[in-house]
Amino acid sequence: QVQLVESGGGLVQAGGSLRLSCAASGRTFSRYAMGWFRQGPGKEREFVAVITWSGSSTYYVDSVKGRFTISRDNAKNTVYLQMNSLKPDDTAVYYCAADRDAYYSDSDYYTTNPYEYDYWGQGTQVTVSS
Repeated sequence: QVQLVESGGGLVQAGGSLRLSCAASGRTFSRYAMGWFRQGPGKEREFVAVITWSGSSTYYVDSVKGRFTISRDNAKNTVYLQMNSLKPDDTAVYYCAADRDAYYSDSDYYTTNPYEYDYWGQGTQVTVSS
C-alpha cells in the first residue's frame, strides 16, 4: 500500500505562487506515473497535470499550461506542482495520485482519467483571493 501526503497549500493573492508537494511512502515510487487533480467548490474532480513514471513527459490541462509545472524527485519520493500566476478560478482542493500500472506501458504513457489512478492523497486546500 502506498500513502501519499500533500502539503504546500494555503491562501494566496491572485498573481501569486505556491508549490505543492506530494510525498509517497514505499520503494516503488519511481514506477508510478504521478498526477495532480483538483476539485473546486461545487465542481467535479478535474485533471490538472501528470508526469510519466520515466519523467520524460508531462501533460497539463489547457487552463494551467504556461503557469503550472509538474516535476518529480525520485530520490525523495516526491512530486511537485509549481503554480505561478494563480487565479481565483484555481481555488480548489488539490490531490496527488499515483498510477501504478503505467510502468507496464511505454515510458511516455500517461492518463488523465482519475479512475485509472490507484492511490490518492488526502488533499491540500489552495485558495486564491482576487
